[in-house]
Amino acid sequence: MTTLRPVILTGDRTTGQLHLGHYAGSLRNRLDLQETHDQFLLLADAQALTDNAHNIAKVRENVFQVALDYLAVGIDPAKSTICLQSALPALAQLSMLYLNFVTVSRLERNPTIKDEIQARGFGRDIPAGFLCYPAAQAADITAFRATLVPVGEDQAPLIEQTNEIVRRINAAAGADLLPEARALIPPVGRLPGIDGRQKMSKSSGNAIPLSASADEISHAVRQMFTDPNHLRVEDPGCVEGNVVFRYLDAFDPDKKELEALKDHYRRGGLGDQKVKRRLEDILQALLEPIRERRLELAEAPDYVMDVIRKGTGRAREITDRTFDDVARGLGLFVL
Repeated sequence: MTTLRPVILTGDRTTGQLHLGHYAGSLRNRLDLQETHDQFLLLADAQALTDNAHNIAKVRENVFQVALDYLAVGIDPAKSTICLQSALPALAQLSMLYLNFVTVSRLERNPTIKDEIQARGFGRDIPAGFLCYPAAQAADITAFRATLVPVGEDQAPLIEQTNEIVRRINAAAGADLLPEARALIPPVGRLPGIDGRQKMSKSSGNAIPLSASADEISHAVRQMFTDPNHLRVEDPGCVEGNVVFRYLDAFDPDKKELEALKDHYRRGGLGDQKVKRRLEDILQALLEPIRERRLELAEAPDYVMDVIRKGTGRAREITDRTFDDVARGLGLFVL
Protein backbone atom coordinates (compact mmCIF):
# COMPACT_ATOMS: atom_id res chain seq x y z
CA MET A 1 0.00 0.00 0.00
CA THR A 2 1.36 3.40 -0.97
CA THR A 3 0.69 6.30 1.37
CA LEU A 4 1.51 9.97 1.25
CA ARG A 5 1.17 10.32 5.01
CA PRO A 6 4.25 10.17 7.28
CA VAL A 7 4.86 6.70 8.70
CA ILE A 8 5.11 6.04 12.44
CA LEU A 9 6.38 2.84 14.03
CA THR A 10 5.66 2.34 17.70
CA GLY A 11 4.65 -0.50 20.00
CA ASP A 12 5.13 -2.28 23.31
CA ARG A 13 6.79 -5.38 24.70
CA THR A 14 4.18 -8.02 25.49
CA THR A 15 5.28 -8.69 29.07
CA GLY A 16 2.25 -7.35 30.92
CA GLN A 17 -0.84 -5.18 30.69
CA LEU A 18 -0.26 -1.51 29.98
CA HIS A 19 -0.53 1.10 32.73
CA LEU A 20 -0.92 4.82 33.26
CA GLY A 21 2.75 5.39 32.48
CA HIS A 22 2.19 3.96 29.01
CA TYR A 23 -0.91 6.11 28.59
CA ALA A 24 0.83 9.33 29.58
CA GLY A 25 4.00 8.59 27.64
CA SER A 26 2.66 7.16 24.41
CA LEU A 27 -0.91 5.89 24.12
CA ARG A 28 -2.73 9.21 24.14
CA ASN A 29 -0.26 10.60 21.61
CA ARG A 30 -0.99 7.64 19.38
CA LEU A 31 -4.69 8.51 19.42
CA ASP A 32 -3.87 11.89 17.90
CA LEU A 33 -1.18 10.59 15.55
CA GLN A 34 -3.44 7.96 13.98
CA GLU A 35 -5.51 10.83 12.55
CA THR A 36 -2.57 12.34 10.66
CA HIS A 37 -0.06 9.52 10.14
CA ASP A 38 0.13 5.98 8.81
CA GLN A 39 0.72 4.37 12.19
CA PHE A 40 1.94 0.82 12.89
CA LEU A 41 1.71 -0.58 16.42
CA LEU A 42 4.02 -3.52 16.99
CA LEU A 43 3.10 -6.17 19.54
CA ALA A 44 6.77 -6.77 20.36
CA ASP A 45 6.71 -10.41 21.47
CA ALA A 46 10.07 -11.22 19.89
CA GLN A 47 11.70 -8.39 21.80
CA ALA A 48 9.97 -9.55 24.99
CA LEU A 49 11.72 -12.90 24.62
CA THR A 50 15.16 -11.28 24.90
CA ASP A 51 14.79 -11.40 28.69
CA ASN A 52 11.73 -13.65 29.06
CA ALA A 53 12.71 -16.76 27.09
CA HIS A 54 12.21 -18.74 30.31
CA ASN A 55 8.53 -17.73 30.37
CA ILE A 56 7.16 -17.88 26.83
CA ALA A 57 3.60 -18.43 28.09
CA LYS A 58 3.72 -15.00 29.75
CA VAL A 59 4.81 -13.36 26.49
CA ARG A 60 2.15 -15.19 24.47
CA GLU A 61 -0.71 -14.34 26.84
CA ASN A 62 0.21 -10.69 26.91
CA VAL A 63 0.00 -10.36 23.12
CA PHE A 64 -3.76 -10.51 23.64
CA GLN A 65 -3.67 -8.31 26.75
CA VAL A 66 -1.70 -5.50 25.11
CA ALA A 67 -3.95 -5.63 22.05
CA LEU A 68 -6.93 -5.29 24.40
CA ASP A 69 -5.34 -2.20 25.94
CA TYR A 70 -4.73 -0.65 22.51
CA LEU A 71 -8.33 -1.10 21.45
CA ALA A 72 -9.76 -0.08 24.82
CA VAL A 73 -8.04 3.31 24.83
CA GLY A 74 -9.34 4.07 21.34
CA ILE A 75 -6.78 2.81 18.83
CA ASP A 76 -8.83 2.33 15.65
CA PRO A 77 -7.81 -0.66 13.48
CA ALA A 78 -9.13 1.24 10.47
CA LYS A 79 -6.57 4.01 11.15
CA SER A 80 -3.70 2.20 12.89
CA THR A 81 -2.23 -1.19 12.01
CA ILE A 82 -1.78 -3.51 15.00
CA CYS A 83 0.67 -6.29 14.10
CA LEU A 84 2.58 -9.16 15.71
CA GLN A 85 6.36 -8.83 15.61
CA SER A 86 7.20 -12.57 15.55
CA ALA A 87 4.87 -13.13 12.61
CA LEU A 88 6.82 -10.74 10.36
CA PRO A 89 9.78 -12.77 9.02
CA ALA A 90 11.30 -9.76 7.24
CA LEU A 91 12.08 -8.23 10.63
CA ALA A 92 14.29 -11.18 11.55
CA GLN A 93 15.86 -11.17 8.08
CA LEU A 94 16.71 -7.48 8.30
CA SER A 95 18.03 -7.93 11.86
CA MET A 96 20.49 -10.58 10.72
CA LEU A 97 21.54 -8.41 7.81
CA TYR A 98 22.05 -5.31 9.97
CA LEU A 99 24.19 -7.17 12.49
CA ASN A 100 26.86 -7.24 9.80
CA PHE A 101 26.87 -3.45 9.78
CA VAL A 102 27.38 -2.88 13.52
CA THR A 103 30.07 -4.00 15.95
CA VAL A 104 29.70 -5.61 19.36
CA SER A 105 31.56 -2.73 20.98
CA ARG A 106 29.09 -0.24 19.45
CA LEU A 107 26.17 -2.27 20.76
CA GLU A 108 27.70 -2.33 24.23
CA ARG A 109 28.28 1.44 24.19
CA ASN A 110 24.64 2.23 23.50
CA PRO A 111 23.55 4.13 26.66
CA THR A 112 20.07 2.61 26.68
CA ILE A 113 21.41 -0.94 26.48
CA LYS A 114 24.11 -0.24 29.08
CA ASP A 115 21.53 1.08 31.53
CA GLU A 116 19.15 -1.81 30.95
CA ILE A 117 21.92 -4.40 31.35
CA GLN A 118 22.87 -2.84 34.66
CA ALA A 119 19.25 -2.59 35.83
CA ARG A 120 18.66 -6.28 35.11
CA GLY A 121 21.92 -7.38 36.73
CA PHE A 122 23.06 -9.44 33.73
CA GLY A 123 26.76 -8.82 34.31
CA ARG A 124 28.46 -10.62 31.44
CA ASP A 125 25.63 -13.16 31.14
CA ILE A 126 23.81 -10.96 28.67
CA PRO A 127 21.36 -12.76 26.38
CA ALA A 128 22.66 -12.25 22.85
CA GLY A 129 19.19 -11.21 21.70
CA PHE A 130 19.14 -8.48 24.34
CA LEU A 131 22.56 -7.13 23.38
CA CYS A 132 21.59 -7.11 19.72
CA TYR A 133 18.30 -5.33 20.35
CA PRO A 134 19.43 -2.03 18.72
CA ALA A 135 19.88 -3.85 15.41
CA ALA A 136 16.52 -5.55 15.83
CA GLN A 137 14.83 -2.24 16.54
CA ALA A 138 16.52 -0.76 13.48
CA ALA A 139 14.95 -3.60 11.52
CA ASP A 140 11.52 -2.86 13.00
CA ILE A 141 11.72 0.84 12.16
CA THR A 142 13.17 0.55 8.67
CA ALA A 143 11.00 -2.38 7.61
CA PHE A 144 8.04 -0.01 7.71
CA ARG A 145 10.14 2.88 6.36
CA ALA A 146 9.09 4.85 9.42
CA THR A 147 10.33 8.41 9.68
CA LEU A 148 8.91 9.11 13.14
CA VAL A 149 9.28 6.92 16.25
CA PRO A 150 7.62 7.99 19.53
CA VAL A 151 10.00 7.08 22.38
CA GLY A 152 10.96 8.23 25.84
CA GLU A 153 14.04 10.39 26.16
CA ASP A 154 16.01 7.41 27.50
CA GLN A 155 15.30 5.53 24.25
CA ALA A 156 16.62 8.24 21.92
CA PRO A 157 20.08 6.58 21.60
CA LEU A 158 18.38 3.62 19.93
CA ILE A 159 17.04 5.89 17.21
CA GLU A 160 20.52 7.34 16.74
CA GLN A 161 21.91 3.87 16.26
CA THR A 162 19.14 3.00 13.82
CA ASN A 163 20.15 5.99 11.71
CA GLU A 164 23.81 4.92 11.83
CA ILE A 165 22.81 1.54 10.42
CA VAL A 166 20.62 3.20 7.78
CA ARG A 167 23.54 5.34 6.63
CA ARG A 168 25.81 2.30 6.38
CA ILE A 169 23.22 0.34 4.39
CA ASN A 170 22.63 3.24 2.04
CA ALA A 171 26.39 3.76 1.59
CA ALA A 172 26.90 0.06 0.82
CA ALA A 173 24.09 0.15 -1.73
CA GLY A 174 25.15 3.47 -3.23
CA ALA A 175 21.53 4.61 -3.03
CA ASP A 176 19.03 5.92 -0.50
CA LEU A 177 17.28 2.62 0.13
CA LEU A 178 16.01 3.56 3.58
CA PRO A 179 14.98 6.82 5.26
CA GLU A 180 16.35 8.01 8.57
CA ALA A 181 13.93 8.32 11.48
CA ARG A 182 13.34 11.02 14.04
CA ALA A 183 12.56 10.40 17.71
CA LEU A 184 9.30 11.92 18.91
CA ILE A 185 9.75 12.53 22.64
CA PRO A 186 6.51 13.24 24.54
CA PRO A 187 6.22 16.48 26.56
CA VAL A 188 5.35 14.47 29.70
CA GLY A 189 8.45 12.71 30.97
CA ARG A 190 8.50 9.24 32.47
CA LEU A 191 5.74 8.95 35.06
CA PRO A 192 7.10 7.71 38.41
CA GLY A 193 5.65 4.78 40.29
CA ILE A 194 3.17 5.52 43.05
CA ASP A 195 5.99 4.77 45.53
CA GLY A 196 8.14 7.54 44.10
CA ARG A 197 10.52 5.28 42.22
CA GLN A 198 11.53 6.62 38.85
CA LYS A 199 10.19 3.66 36.88
CA MET A 200 6.61 2.46 37.04
CA SER A 201 6.19 -1.25 36.47
CA LYS A 202 3.62 -3.90 37.26
CA SER A 203 6.31 -6.27 38.55
CA SER A 204 7.32 -3.68 41.17
CA GLY A 205 3.72 -3.26 42.31
CA ASN A 206 3.91 0.52 41.84
CA ALA A 207 1.80 0.93 38.69
CA ILE A 208 -1.87 1.63 38.01
CA PRO A 209 -2.96 -0.63 35.13
CA LEU A 210 -5.42 0.69 32.57
CA SER A 211 -7.77 -2.08 33.69
CA ALA A 212 -7.69 -0.97 37.36
CA SER A 213 -11.01 -1.11 39.21
CA ALA A 214 -12.41 1.91 41.03
CA ASP A 215 -11.25 0.44 44.35
CA GLU A 216 -7.76 -0.23 42.98
CA ILE A 217 -7.48 3.36 41.77
CA SER A 218 -8.56 4.68 45.18
CA HIS A 219 -6.07 2.45 46.97
CA ALA A 220 -3.22 3.44 44.64
CA VAL A 221 -3.84 7.17 45.07
CA ARG A 222 -3.99 6.79 48.86
CA GLN A 223 -0.59 5.06 48.74
CA MET A 224 1.06 7.77 46.66
CA PHE A 225 4.07 9.60 48.06
CA THR A 226 3.75 13.32 48.66
CA ASP A 227 6.10 15.70 50.51
CA PRO A 228 7.42 13.86 53.60
CA ASN A 229 7.96 17.21 55.34
CA HIS A 230 4.36 18.32 54.83
CA LEU A 231 3.24 17.05 58.24
CA ARG A 232 0.42 19.48 58.98
CA VAL A 233 -2.14 21.12 56.72
CA GLU A 234 -0.84 24.60 57.56
CA ASP A 235 2.77 23.69 56.68
CA PRO A 236 4.15 24.87 53.32
CA GLY A 237 4.55 21.91 50.97
CA CYS A 238 6.93 21.09 48.15
CA VAL A 239 5.44 20.43 44.72
CA GLU A 240 8.70 19.43 43.01
CA GLY A 241 9.25 15.68 43.29
CA ASN A 242 5.78 15.21 44.77
CA VAL A 243 4.29 12.15 43.08
CA VAL A 244 0.68 13.35 43.35
CA PHE A 245 1.52 16.59 41.58
CA ARG A 246 3.51 14.70 38.93
CA TYR A 247 0.34 12.77 38.12
CA LEU A 248 -1.76 15.93 38.16
CA ASP A 249 0.70 17.52 35.71
CA ALA A 250 0.16 14.54 33.42
CA PHE A 251 -3.63 14.19 33.66
CA ASP A 252 -5.34 17.29 35.08
CA PRO A 253 -7.09 19.01 32.15
CA ASP A 254 -7.52 22.33 34.01
CA LYS A 255 -3.96 23.68 34.02
CA LYS A 256 -4.98 27.08 35.38
CA GLU A 257 -6.69 25.55 38.39
CA LEU A 258 -3.77 23.19 38.87
CA GLU A 259 -1.31 26.08 39.06
CA ALA A 260 -3.52 27.74 41.70
CA LEU A 261 -3.55 24.47 43.61
CA LYS A 262 0.25 24.30 43.52
CA ASP A 263 0.56 27.86 44.80
CA HIS A 264 -1.82 27.07 47.66
CA TYR A 265 0.15 23.94 48.56
CA ARG A 266 3.43 25.86 48.57
CA ARG A 267 1.97 28.57 50.85
CA GLY A 268 0.49 26.06 53.25
CA GLY A 269 -3.12 25.47 54.26
CA LEU A 270 -3.79 22.70 51.75
CA GLY A 271 -3.82 19.10 52.94
CA ASP A 272 -2.49 16.11 51.00
CA GLN A 273 -5.86 14.38 51.19
CA LYS A 274 -7.60 17.17 49.30
CA VAL A 275 -4.97 17.05 46.56
CA LYS A 276 -5.27 13.27 46.37
CA ARG A 277 -9.08 13.49 46.10
CA ARG A 278 -8.69 15.77 43.09
CA LEU A 279 -6.30 13.31 41.45
CA GLU A 280 -8.52 10.34 42.22
CA ASP A 281 -11.55 12.02 40.63
CA ILE A 282 -9.51 12.71 37.48
CA LEU A 283 -8.16 9.16 37.26
CA GLN A 284 -11.56 7.58 37.90
CA ALA A 285 -13.07 9.63 35.07
CA LEU A 286 -10.18 8.75 32.76
CA LEU A 287 -10.02 5.02 33.41
CA GLU A 288 -13.69 4.07 33.83
CA PRO A 289 -14.56 4.12 30.09
CA ILE A 290 -11.27 2.40 29.23
CA ARG A 291 -11.96 -0.33 31.80
CA GLU A 292 -15.55 -0.84 30.59
CA ARG A 293 -14.51 -1.00 26.95
CA ARG A 294 -11.74 -3.44 27.83
CA LEU A 295 -14.19 -5.74 29.61
CA GLU A 296 -16.44 -5.71 26.54
CA LEU A 297 -13.55 -6.52 24.21
CA ALA A 298 -12.34 -9.34 26.47
CA GLU A 299 -15.70 -11.01 25.81
CA ALA A 300 -14.98 -10.88 22.05
CA PRO A 301 -11.57 -12.61 21.72
CA ASP A 302 -12.24 -13.63 18.11
CA TYR A 303 -12.62 -9.98 17.14
CA VAL A 304 -9.39 -8.99 18.89
CA MET A 305 -7.44 -11.82 17.26
CA ASP A 306 -8.93 -10.92 13.88
CA VAL A 307 -7.65 -7.37 14.30
CA ILE A 308 -4.17 -8.75 14.99
CA ARG A 309 -4.28 -11.18 12.04
CA LYS A 310 -5.48 -8.59 9.53
CA GLY A 311 -3.01 -6.00 10.75
CA THR A 312 -0.17 -8.50 10.62
CA GLY A 313 -1.14 -9.47 7.07
CA ARG A 314 -0.96 -5.87 5.94
CA ALA A 315 2.33 -5.35 7.79
CA ARG A 316 3.83 -8.51 6.25
CA GLU A 317 3.24 -7.20 2.72
CA ILE A 318 5.01 -3.93 3.54
CA THR A 319 7.94 -5.43 5.45
CA ASP A 320 8.53 -8.19 2.89
CA ARG A 321 8.71 -5.57 0.16
CA THR A 322 11.24 -3.57 2.16
CA PHE A 323 13.48 -6.58 2.70
CA ASP A 324 13.39 -7.40 -1.02
CA ASP A 325 14.32 -3.80 -1.87
CA VAL A 326 17.22 -3.78 0.59
CA ALA A 327 18.47 -7.20 -0.51
CA ARG A 328 18.39 -6.20 -4.19
CA GLY A 329 20.02 -2.87 -3.41
CA LEU A 330 22.90 -4.61 -1.66
CA GLY A 331 23.29 -7.11 -4.50
CA LEU A 332 21.91 -10.20 -2.75
CA PHE A 333 19.89 -12.86 -4.54
CA VAL A 334 16.13 -12.39 -4.25
CA LEU A 335 14.37 -15.56 -5.35
